[in-house]
Amino acid sequence: MSDFAIRQLARSAGLHVEWTDANGRPQEVGLDTLRTVLKALGFAAETAQDAAESHRRLDTEAKAVPKLIATCGFQTVHAGNARRARIKIQNSEWQDIALEPLKVGGVCFRAPDIIGYHELQLDDAVHILAVAPARCFGISDLVGARKLSGLAVQLYSLRGGHSAQFGDFAALGEFAEGAGHQGAEALAVSPTHAGFGAEPDGIAPYSPSSRFFMDPLYADLSVAGAEIPDEPDPGDDLIEWRRARAHKYAQLRNAYERIANRLKGDVCFSEFCTEGGERLRNHAIFEALDTHFRKQGKHSWRDWPRGFDGPSGSEVRAFSEREEREIEYQLFLQWITALSAGEAQARAKKKMSIGIIADMAVGLSPTGSHAWSAPHELLGTLSIGAPPDTFNPAGQDWGLTNFSPNALRSTGFDSFIQTVRAAMKYAGGVRIDHAMGLRRLWVIPNGGSPTDGVYITYPLPNLLRLIALESSLHRAIVIGEDLGTVPEGFRAQLSSAGILGMRVMWFERNKQGQFISPKRWDSQAVALTTTHDLPTVAGWWRENDLDWAVKLKRKLRLGTAAAERRARKQDRRTLWNCFAEAGCTRAPEPARDDPEPAVDAALSYVSRASCVLALASVEDILALSEQPNLPGTIDEHPNWRRRLPNAEIWGSPKLRERVKKLTAPRR
Repeated sequence: MSDFAIRQLARSAGLHVEWTDANGRPQEVGLDTLRTVLKALGFAAETAQDAAESHRRLDTEAKAVPKLIATCGFQTVHAGNARRARIKIQNSEWQDIALEPLKVGGVCFRAPDIIGYHELQLDDAVHILAVAPARCFGISDLVGARKLSGLAVQLYSLRGGHSAQFGDFAALGEFAEGAGHQGAEALAVSPTHAGFGAEPDGIAPYSPSSRFFMDPLYADLSVAGAEIPDEPDPGDDLIEWRRARAHKYAQLRNAYERIANRLKGDVCFSEFCTEGGERLRNHAIFEALDTHFRKQGKHSWRDWPRGFDGPSGSEVRAFSEREEREIEYQLFLQWITALSAGEAQARAKKKMSIGIIADMAVGLSPTGSHAWSAPHELLGTLSIGAPPDTFNPAGQDWGLTNFSPNALRSTGFDSFIQTVRAAMKYAGGVRIDHAMGLRRLWVIPNGGSPTDGVYITYPLPNLLRLIALESSLHRAIVIGEDLGTVPEGFRAQLSSAGILGMRVMWFERNKQGQFISPKRWDSQAVALTTTHDLPTVAGWWRENDLDWAVKLKRKLRLGTAAAERRARKQDRRTLWNCFAEAGCTRAPEPARDDPEPAVDAALSYVSRASCVLALASVEDILALSEQPNLPGTIDEHPNWRRRLPNAEIWGSPKLRERVKKLTAPRR
């Protein structure tokens, strides 16, 4: 089989045979990588006969009317060669549709101008017609021409609430109310996706077991009517997750045991389980099985005995019947967590126009409940990551999986829709992590090197329409994390769909490296002081990030620590001058070890951005030097463990004044 034929098949299957690296150099993917990835996607390419069969499959799929058609009102919809068509608009009566011939062959019709999911019948086949608005629900739909401001917080870092050792939804609701009283209109929160309940150590917010459900660690026990013990805050600066998790799950188990006998008659609980359907029950079964097998030293479902490798296995059915109470316990955990999230958003909305902005992770664990219960929806033996670039010359393998583009089409995008709905259900907005994944993802064969990966194309137009539809139905704004290597034209595509980009102060520079005035930042974006993966303002000013780089013996962009520190000194001077030119300060430049004036000026600076929304991290409000996460580290840095120093943030006049530097100019 010729090299040309393999590359042609790869292109037809949506693989980027050629791509441009971060330095603008053209690259070509190796044939072995193409064969391996094609096979993982279900397209054999070992022989000419294999390739011909794979081409036939792709051609057939391309010509068929898809299970779900995503469009906008009044747009032309291709209906294949159908002879008869009718539509049921949002559970109304069936109506016949007039079909018009196309010059290129086949027929078409005009989509109705009613947003929502409608049943479409073409001859004997039933499809879903998803009619979306042209753009996502936006801030202007909420407050007109006003520009808003808010905060960003790591949920676990909060003090208060009902989990003494880390933040929970009770603490989040309390914090949101306080922030709202200070003029904040939004509160962006770290991911709350379901993790692994039986995992004893730590949390991994961006490596969830499932994005359909939530992490019971954050449940507010009071929503279940549980007795909340009066426990003192241990006062630790770092969360000891093994101890904290064990303590919280003991509380959750006690709460369940107190009301277990009443659950079956609880209408709210029954409705929750019915609404969650098969996906919810499968998640509960997985959690029960994972707890069971971890006690035997089996930490991945791939290590479980035969018959347990999916929800339809005979052994799984027997286990479910035998352990029905344990499965009910897992359902209970999801129920009270959902109630907790809803209560937190209700408290946030008392003073905020947006409220909580949820975070939707780019991928999920290949050993989690989604991968166990619906492996056909995911990438199988491929993981996602990033190609080599200046900062990561070896590339990155994130150890995550994600949706298979082919499975999205064949299943009517159900898993994607359910993921977006779950993120928006108890929030006023959602941040899409690594939004470039809506257009393409770097996939790596399991066991391979990130340098041996390839970009795979995702059906961006369909995904954007579905996001816009769910955004409209939930009245939720959408933010796309568009940092890093961004494909040409991608930001314009997000903007035209009403998805706000992210503009971080550190990166808003011109080609000469000079900081750009905030009044010139993109208006259809979110202005930020920093993110969880980047230095805080105080940390940057103190060179804390450089200290960590030296400590970890990382490769430095300028070669030596001395060169980096000289450049930072110049950057401090340049940034301070920008603060002064923007009217954010009249004081002389503070010393490296005096970051608080820089923090105050940075908040004023970001508040002046032309962006429709400005967000500051709580770490910046508190002028903290340490960031929540240091990418590329596991045990070397206390990722996802830092607690905020004070539960009474809103009791401090100094901190209230600092928040107003962000909020007051935008009210």
